Amino acid sequence: MGMAGFQNPLYDDFYKTRIQNREEDIRGPYFRDQTAIIHCMAFRRMKKKTQVFFSPQNDHVCTRIEHSLHVSTIASVICRALRLDVEMAQAIALGHDIGHAPFGHAGEKKLSELASGCGGFFHEIQSLRVLDRIENDGKGLNLTYAVRDGIVSHCGEEDDRSLEPCSSVKNLDEIQKKSTIPTPYEGCVVRFSDKIAYLGRDIEDAITPGIIKIEDVPQNIRDALGSKNGEIINAFVTDLVTWSERNGLIGLSDQKVALIKELKDFNYKKIYKHQKLLSYIEYVEKIIENLFYYYLHHVTEYQMNFSMYKNASDKPAQRIGDYIERRQSAYTLESFNATRVVVDYIAGMTDDYALKTFEEITLPKPIEFVR
Repeated sequence: MGMAGFQNPLYDDFYKTRIQNREEDIRGPYFRDQTAIIHCMAFRRMKKKTQVFFSPQNDHVCTRIEHSLHVSTIASVICRALRLDVEMAQAIALGHDIGHAPFGHAGEKKLSELASGCGGFFHEIQSLRVLDRIENDGKGLNLTYAVRDGIVSHCGEEDDRSLEPCSSVKNLDEIQKKSTIPTPYEGCVVRFSDKIAYLGRDIEDAITPGIIKIEDVPQNIRDALGSKNGEIINAFVTDLVTWSERNGLIGLSDQKVALIKELKDFNYKKIYKHQKLLSYIEYVEKIIENLFYYYLHHVTEYQMNFSMYKNASDKPAQRIGDYIERRQSAYTLESFNATRVVVDYIAGMTDDYALKTFEEITLPKPIEFVR
């Protein structure tokens, strides 16, 4: 519930419902969700998953965990200004990218191609899957409906100008494609905050290795938004709050929508399609593809025969067997699908772990000399 014009369409108690009933504690439902997400293993691994620049040798390049914190703070400021539920928005933001594949969008794109046999791969749907079915050894985190809905609905049309919450209850488990509208206003705020968070930061990260110079950014963008990430964020946040208060929807002015499009076009042409990144993308695709077919061979053959995994000569085969065994009940419940299992496993890898495992399965084993 927020200020006039920002009444969420569903009952407040419904947003707080969980997959399994549990008595709420002193933290409250949404702060409890935050702590559950922060303490889970998938959240910790985001510190080793990058946004754009794969496995960089620079500690200041943005990672998934840092991006999630940026989105959380931006959404918090907006929700505080609009008198929406800050804790709900923070929980959605912290979990929104938890299902991302290694190596950013290049990894997601390749994994999606390989996952056609199990419905494809969309990171927002995978984020909900991780939190509902994979974490906690397959038992999930039992988050509230509002947070789960906001996470699975955080991606949408590229040219979103404004959003009004969906007024109907969704079966979140049945969502197979992106572009669903969040049911709470807080989810709509996170969706915009996600865009605001990465546009300026990608420019900052691209300047560090010399891919672009700040002077390359069109002058009209710098005049309207500023040259620093903090200035860009402030310009968009201020505009969003002002426009949303006036219109009773979550959105941006026409001017800022046009600037977002121009900034995205600049980033796409000058950063994401830069030759340095394109050469990395080819390498990333090779890594993901080799991992996929290696694991698919073993999982298709071994299924849930865990003694076969344990007796395998390769360490990576042993490790995925342990992963499946700890989530045996979850995979049995949804009918075991080798492709889905492999996609889940690879999507959970960090950039460094994927590289390490790729080397394990492709490089010849060293000869051991016994003295």
